This record gives sequence, C-alpha cells and structure tokens, in this order.
Amino acid sequence: MAVGRFYLACLALGSLGSLCVLFTIYWMRYWRGGFAWDGSIFMFNWHPVLMVAGLVVFYGAASLVYRLPQSWVGPKLPWKVLHAALHLMAFVLAVLGLVAVFEFHNSHHINHLYSLHSWLGIVTVFLFACQWFLGFAVFLLPWASLGLRSVLKPVHIFFGTSVFSLALASVISGINEKLFFTLKNNTKPYSSLPEEAVFANSTGILVVAFGLLVLYILASSWKRPEPGSLTDTQGSWLVSAADFVWVLSPHFSQPPVGLSLATGSLSAFAWWFGFRIFLMSASQDPRVHEGPPPGYLVLLQRSL
Repeated sequence: MAVGRFYLACLALGSLGSLCVLFTIYWMRYWRGGFAWDGSIFMFNWHPVLMVAGLVVFYGAASLVYRLPQSWVGPKLPWKVLHAALHLMAFVLAVLGLVAVFEFHNSHHINHLYSLHSWLGIVTVFLFACQWFLGFAVFLLPWASLGLRSVLKPVHIFFGTSVFSLALASVISGINEKLFFTLKNNTKPYSSLPEEAVFANSTGILVVAFGLLVLYILASSWKRPEPGSLTDTQGSWLVSAADFVWVLSPHFSQPPVGLSLATGSLSAFAWWFGFRIFLMSASQDPRVHEGPPPGYLVLLQRSL
C-alpha cells in the first residue's frame, strides 16, 4: 500500500467513523425520542451510540496506531501508551453501553442475555477485557522478556482482530434486532421498509464499510518493519511527528496541493454534514416520531 493511499484510507476511516456515530445519534434522537439516564427507554438509547462509538470507531482507530509511519521510527513506548489509551476509552464506552441496557432491562423486568445479539455482545466485551489486560501486562509493563512478547504477539494480533470482527457482528445484529422489536405494528412493519428502517439499515452499511476498511489495512503489508528488515523503499516512507513528509513517488517529497485540499475538504464535509443532521434532530420535538423525518438525502442534495 503506497503512502498516499494509506492516508486517503485514514481520511475515509475518519469520515466513515464520524458518520457512523452521528447517524446512530440521529436515529436514537429523532425516531426513538432522545436520551436520558433514568432507567427508561431513553436510557436504552445510549446503548447503540456507546457501542458503535466504543467497540467500532475507537477500537478501529486504536488498532491502526502501529500502521502510522510516525510510529515506525523512534521509541515505541509513546505509541504503546496511545494504543492502550484508545482501547481503554473504547472499553469504558462499551461498559457504559452495557450499563445502559442492563439498567433498562432491570427497570422494565426484562430478562438479560437471551438473544443471539446479547450473547455476541457480552462475549465481545469479555474477550476485549481479557485482550486489554493481557496487552497491558505483557507489552506495556517492562517485566516481560522479548521472547515472551514474541510468542504472544501473534496471539494478541489474532484476538484483537477477532474482537473487532465480533464487535461488527454484534452491532449489525443489534441494529436488526432493534428494528424488529420497534417496527412490528400493522401500519409500519419492518417488511414495508419505512424511513426509519432505511436510515438504520444505511447506518449498518456505514458500520460495515468502516469495519472492512479497518480489516483491509490490518491485513495489508503496511506496518512497522521488523528490526533490521527496513528496506530503502520503506525508509523513504518513514514520517516523524515533527517532520511530516509525504512520498507519493520518487519525484515528490510533499503531497500535491490538490490532494491535500481534496482530502481535507472531504473530511470537513463529513463532519459538517453530520453536524447539520444532529442540529436538525435537536430542533425537533423530542418524542418518538411517527411521521417521516426531514430526509437526510434531501439535506445532502441541498448541501451540494
């Protein structure tokens, strides 16, 4: 993977991740009545938002820390701390998401952990906890030998990718389960594909696209070279935090201005469009809406 394509992929990931969270917030705010922390159905609405933000977006970002060329030179410790901190943030958000759904179930006397979605979710969080504590103890603390780290590194990578894949499956099954539970009346069943279903399905597609792009980068050969294996070509790709140098070909040491403007504009547009959607939802009456929303596709057309 060339460096230009890598940073374009990172830009796409930032935009997709932002849209995943913003779309989930909009879905819960507009169609499901908003948010609270009181054991009501509005407390449950925090569950999908926190899980998408934690187990998908933050987890995916944390997984790609060592793919940044800045991490290929100099000491590893700052990047290990960043890797662990982002994963810890993802874990905290996931725990808060579990608290939200368990408190809601307790308040309404609903059984816990009976669906396939809940089984996948609880296994994902459990494995995530084991993965984080193992990584912290072996790779961040200084007591472990290089031999032990070399043995456990492939296991750590495998389970890290597995937890992320399970998180994607949990989120997609959760979106589907939520739609089946809420869109079951005679006027607007899920099978008739009302606008809420279209929007929620679109959110699921964004989550899948984000996850596939993360897995693609993780599976590529774009990673920190092993000590002593750095080639001349790889050496020309190395970028330090203080001296940010793009290498798109042997003839370019800086990114073309057009590429920089295009990537920056795409990222800014994703954030601006998502923020417009959030503002539109915040201006509405905070109740569960039965009528059609001010369609986000119309907003997109007007924005363009």
